Amino acid sequence: MEKFFTDCFSNMPQEEIENYHRAVFMNMEGGYSAEKRVEYYREKLKHIGNNVYIGCRVIIKNPQWITLMDDVYISDGCVLIATSESGIVLEQGVRLKYGVYLDGEGSEGYIHIGKNVYIGTGTCLHGHKGLEIGDNCLLAQNITITPYSHRFDDPEKPIYTQGGFSKKLTIGNDCYIGKNACILYRADIGNGSVVGAGSVVVKPVEPYSVVAGNPAKLIRKRKLCT
Repeated sequence: MEKFFTDCFSNMPQEEIENYHRAVFMNMEGGYSAEKRVEYYREKLKHIGNNVYIGCRVIIKNPQWITLMDDVYISDGCVLIATSESGIVLEQGVRLKYGVYLDGEGSEGYIHIGKNVYIGTGTCLHGHKGLEIGDNCLLAQNITITPYSHRFDDPEKPIYTQGGFSKKLTIGNDCYIGKNACILYRADIGNGSVVGAGSVVVKPVEPYSVVAGNPAKLIRKRKLCT
């Protein structure tokens, strides 16, 4: 039987052994390893509340700029990348499903997710100059939110060298974003609004609106009870 990796472990430099054990616990399933991950991050994160769960294969970069409040649930395979001191804040009851990707994207970028927000599998959120999501929002699977738009005016220059536009993007309270939706630069979403599955939102959405399509257009308004 080949013993390549067994021999590798036997010859591992002493300074690499801690990295080895860290990798094991970060990637191992089961309740014990999950408890140890939370215990480890209590010394690393800016703040971590009570009853927090961190799944296996979760990647957290710059934990000193990340806040997890009570009852936060981070499923397996999620990625949290803080790129500024404003960092990433997950308020009480936030749930990230498998493979959610959060990235501050630059020295001014941050992501603030409000209370009791559900974010579905494969969703990708970028901060740039700020992404704020209100309380009680429901984001389905494979959503992309990017508050940035590339310049491409000069055909003589590669697009990646031309920079772009960015501003803070806000999603209000009690919004529902359907699966595979894409929300782009300037497209603030008002309180109580619904974005249909597969929509591409490029303009602001007024509160209590239902929009859908590519580009997204108003379908109807939600009526408030009086």
